[in-house]
Amino acid sequence: MSQRATLTALVYGDGNLNTIDGSSIWAVSTVETLARAGCQVTLLLKTRVRRSALLEPLERLENVVIVRPFEDGRAKGRFDDPLTIPNAVCLMRELDEASPFDLVLIRGFGLASRIADERTFDGRLWPYLTDIPQSATAMDEEAFDRLTAIAGASRYLLCQTEELRTFLEGAVPTACGRCVLFPPVVPEPDEPPPPSRFEPGETLKLVYSGKFAPHWNTLQMTTLPRLLAERGIKAEFHAIGDKIHQDSGDPGYQQRMMTALKSTPGVIWHGGLSRQAAMRICAESHVGLGWRDASLDASLELSTKVLEYGTVGLPVVLNRTPMHEALLGASYPLFAGTEAAVVDNLAWLATKPGAHQAAAETCQTAALAYGLEAAAAGVRILLDRAFPSTTRVGSRAQPLRVGVASHDLKFFEQILDTLRRLPELEVRVDHWPNLASHDPAASQAMVDWADVIICEWFGPNAVWYSAHRRPGQRLVVRLHRFELYRPWPRQANIDQIDQVICVSRHYAALTLASTSWPAGKVAVVPNVVDDVEFNRPKLEGARFHLGFIGVAPARKRMDLAIDVLARLRRRDPRYVLFAKTKMPWQYPWIWQEADERAHFDGVLRRIQTDPDLRGAVTFDGFGPDVAAWLRRIGWILSTSDDESFHLAPAEGMASRAVPLIRSWPGADSIYDRRWIHDDTASMADAILEAGEVGRWAELGRIAQDQARATFSLARVVDAWLAILTGNLPAYEPDRETTGAGSAGSAG
Repeated sequence: MSQRATLTALVYGDGNLNTIDGSSIWAVSTVETLARAGCQVTLLLKTRVRRSALLEPLERLENVVIVRPFEDGRAKGRFDDPLTIPNAVCLMRELDEASPFDLVLIRGFGLASRIADERTFDGRLWPYLTDIPQSATAMDEEAFDRLTAIAGASRYLLCQTEELRTFLEGAVPTACGRCVLFPPVVPEPDEPPPPSRFEPGETLKLVYSGKFAPHWNTLQMTTLPRLLAERGIKAEFHAIGDKIHQDSGDPGYQQRMMTALKSTPGVIWHGGLSRQAAMRICAESHVGLGWRDASLDASLELSTKVLEYGTVGLPVVLNRTPMHEALLGASYPLFAGTEAAVVDNLAWLATKPGAHQAAAETCQTAALAYGLEAAAAGVRILLDRAFPSTTRVGSRAQPLRVGVASHDLKFFEQILDTLRRLPELEVRVDHWPNLASHDPAASQAMVDWADVIICEWFGPNAVWYSAHRRPGQRLVVRLHRFELYRPWPRQANIDQIDQVICVSRHYAALTLASTSWPAGKVAVVPNVVDDVEFNRPKLEGARFHLGFIGVAPARKRMDLAIDVLARLRRRDPRYVLFAKTKMPWQYPWIWQEADERAHFDGVLRRIQTDPDLRGAVTFDGFGPDVAAWLRRIGWILSTSDDESFHLAPAEGMASRAVPLIRSWPGADSIYDRRWIHDDTASMADAILEAGEVGRWAELGRIAQDQARATFSLARVVDAWLAILTGNLPAYEPDRETTGAGSAGSAG
């Protein structure tokens, strides 16, 4: 890949950087992360600067510009302080018109919705979504429509946690493929903190940093020194922050909170501090408090403060939730959901020798993955995917003009999206309404314009373009299983086609055997799997979960998949099967066939009546959220009678699910023979054996490595870039097939 120019980013978070809370800390961290990742960053402020504590670290960065609209005159006579959403969007447009940004990173549901409606930043928008519905019951029609519009306008939807990403993709289909992780970022302390130490008998220093609000239990925290004193334990509570929530449901809360901070014995209120100063006080304390009201336990967000406490070596008292268990482990000793449990935990920590050090080490280890450099590395990956570049097409005065002609781009969409983002290319699509219909004038205009034409599917499109291509123009056609035994490959003028691409060596061999084409015309490039998109943590119990994608038509052989399941469950009833699919009656062309109906009637009756299967098969709805669905899957099945490629095993492998592939013709020309089985008994035995010796996770890592080496987006796109300017090495029929990794002719 060639070196790209420095990317420019505009950041606006709908928050006040004069106060220390989650939104202001987020804004500073985000700017620091983008700057560390190599971007030139412009931060637009919402309010006049009254305290510069949070801005000071940013002012020292050469590649950061802070726009102060109330100080520099941009807002004078136009907008009140603070900026409203419409006013902020107006200023963002003006900044972009003066010098267009490559990406616009924002925070706030209302802000993102307004920008999506205006369409000004379509394709450049990176919204960070937190204040959105986070449950199925809260996702009403209006929220769904707003999120769909936001997703459609965005390059990425930034999700703080894997749980939020999974929810969004399941609730909003348009979000699939756009949701990416953007975890909390914890700053690096000015100086490495000394190991946090506490010896029984010392004054136990508790600390909280952030906003003061009812659901954050900050008023209850001020009572902890007294409650611990009743247990004979001397304690102090250090409170950092100056944002005290005004609660419409409890008008007196703000005053009670203020009074408690100012006058409660054992409470030391430090007020608002810079982030580094707050971290220094935390480092001098013994225990961080992250305990919140139980109503927040279902939140799909992770408290940044928990991580900041861990960064300086503090153990944290916090609620037990699945997210916190995933972060710290189910056996972490300081989970607490009530005031009594908090006091019990703190008393135990204060009197149990060695307890403090062990809990502190757990929290510090967990926080390491959320440092600034780790965050910047993650952003660099996103930037590389959003702004790719290449040297494959050579140095040219003008971009290479690439035309794509097809009635159906579902298997080419990811490749096409990457080609469109390359500044070295200009890409247009000749969309055929169906397989055999097109606008001849539009197709002729494509011939007149393009340097290279790609026909996705070897159908009437390939026949037409092979008859109309102009001299010196490249024409590449991709052939799928569907077209091989149709008339079109024999109707096309093969002499006018530079290269035919097959997705496997087996189908390349069948293509040459069924045509009279020169061998040099046919090359192999596998289908693509977005290895980054599918690389997600597995859910608890995944090793007992079998996955099956697409049960129709009957040649997919779901009957064999439930044979595998039944054999497993006779030994271990924890095994279950999940099928992500449309049902066969949703395909009229399938359901009209009597044999198809009979096959699925038998499958469904057996699932209902077989004692080994009853309650063990779940049908999940068809949809684009395959990457999220695969988190629960430990084994991915391919039991078909025949396939040209079968993408499901490759997608499963990219997610670290172990593939179990029936030996359909050509399977070993795509996948490693270790995954291929002659019968269902062999498949079940392989699963049981792996479970007995504890090799499931290891096999998953091997499968993922193979998927990355063979089917990754970067590898496959690189092969297609090579095709644009020259032929790939031809398929060699006499070369030994080696399974996964054998697509060496892909460039």
